[in-house]
Amino acid sequence: MSIDVGDTVQKFKVSADGGETVASTDLKGQKTVLYFYPKDDTSGCTLEAQNFRDAAKAFAKAKTRVIGVSKDSVASHDKFKAKYDLNFPLLSDDAGKICEAFGVWVKKSMYGREYMGIERATFLIDAKGVVRNVWHKVKVPGHVEEVLAAAQAL
Repeated sequence: MSIDVGDTVQKFKVSADGGETVASTDLKGQKTVLYFYPKDDTSGCTLEAQNFRDAAKAFAKAKTRVIGVSKDSVASHDKFKAKYDLNFPLLSDDAGKICEAFGVWVKKSMYGREYMGIERATFLIDAKGVVRNVWHKVKVPGHVEEVLAAAQAL
């Protein structure tokens, strides 16, 4: 299962850092960047989070909020957010329901070993909850700038 451009975001409700709860209905009314990443405090995920953090003012000017999603625990998200001074919510999809709904829980391989994991992917969602852009198999360098340009054009 996956979500593509033109699809409406399916209903979900999960825990976020700081003891908050975020539901799909909370995404309506403002453009949202929902980005999926494999693991807190790893090199690529940290760089991606820092890039989104550093572009916060530009995203705010484009009337777009940023939300990160991984299967890490709320406690892990709280540490990650504090360590890197992240200025956006991190959702804990510990059951993997959002990852599966968005089609980012995929078979991966490293050093010849196959395993299931989160594909680095980003979804730009409009104020009505409709997906307008999708980036799969994201490469971190230059990605945030590309997402920002799409948000500004929406």
